[in-house]
Amino acid sequence: MLKTEEFYVNMGPQHPSMHGVLRLVVKLDGEYIVDCEPVVGYLHRSIEKIAEGKHYGQVIPITDRLDYVTSMSANYVYVLAVERLGDIVVAPRGDVIRVIMVELNRIASHLLWFGTNSLELGATTPFLYGFAEREKVLDLFEATCGQRLTYNYLRLGGVAYDLPKSVNFSWTDGPMSFEKACSKFLTELIPVVDMCEELLSENVIFLKRTQGVGVLTREMAVAYGCSGPVLRASGVQYDVRRAVPYSIYEDLEFDIPTRPEGDSWARYRVRMEEIRQSVRIVKQCLEKLPRGRFKTVLPNRVWIEPGEVYSRIENSRGDMGTYLVSDGSEKPWRCKFRTPSFSNLSVLPHLLKGALVADLIAIGASLDFVLPEIDR
Repeated sequence: MLKTEEFYVNMGPQHPSMHGVLRLVVKLDGEYIVDCEPVVGYLHRSIEKIAEGKHYGQVIPITDRLDYVTSMSANYVYVLAVERLGDIVVAPRGDVIRVIMVELNRIASHLLWFGTNSLELGATTPFLYGFAEREKVLDLFEATCGQRLTYNYLRLGGVAYDLPKSVNFSWTDGPMSFEKACSKFLTELIPVVDMCEELLSENVIFLKRTQGVGVLTREMAVAYGCSGPVLRASGVQYDVRRAVPYSIYEDLEFDIPTRPEGDSWARYRVRMEEIRQSVRIVKQCLEKLPRGRFKTVLPNRVWIEPGEVYSRIENSRGDMGTYLVSDGSEKPWRCKFRTPSFSNLSVLPHLLKGALVADLIAIGASLDFVLPEIDR
């Protein structure tokens, strides 16, 4: 009589070019997963402690390294905390530009996820389409702040530079303003997103790899503190932009996509719809964009009265926050970041129990975690 024996397999630590340096200790019974233990910490860089040795403005470039996929939002959540703690007024034009940038960054993040998720399931064509559109967002960022990944663009009281008056890309019809180039990109993006969904949404292989795979119940998602598309794909309509409005989000019209299934398929559908909603938001911001200063004039170093504050934003992966404590000096006495990937990754062992080894990649990819923001 044949008898199987359980055994352990180490998956990772992976190379940084993958989803991050993550080790999964997987317990297997043949091809089925019995248990899984994520092991993190390989990328710990003491970012929070380093921030406590810098003056408030010097911390902004460090936040770029929190979530390198959406550095704009990492800048954003930090400067919001400092501004609230120090009663710093944000220039109206800079306030709107910030929203444009973080929503474009959300689009770029979801396009990257769409492309890599498709590639990991064996579909090459969607990867190429997703990255081609993401390149256009990076072109817009590079023209504005000179960088394509770690932007260091936001500043206390606004942004570092105004939107460029003339940009010229391979996908534009000659030189045009940032606003016109961005509008052109947004108009052309929606048909591409529709086409990308057509490539996968009715694909039998993709459906079998995602539908009913890695089901996260509403109760478990809430219990683990999941947020972002992972939470909303389990039927919970929670978005920090609506629940705790900040900046100009209260004046913008957009929907919060949800799905009831809670599986890898639902997480895919939520992110694709969020791209469309971000397009709506950016278009409204371009229409509302006021003239005037893009940044409040401040000294290079600011001293903030003693106190504490916690700011939150809706990152492309979920609820991101910054906790700051001031002792009255030019440096934060305590700086603590709350990032969504840790909670989202924590549910992975529950989703993998009873799944096939081949499903591990599909389930893990659907959570869209970024290891640098976990380890910090």
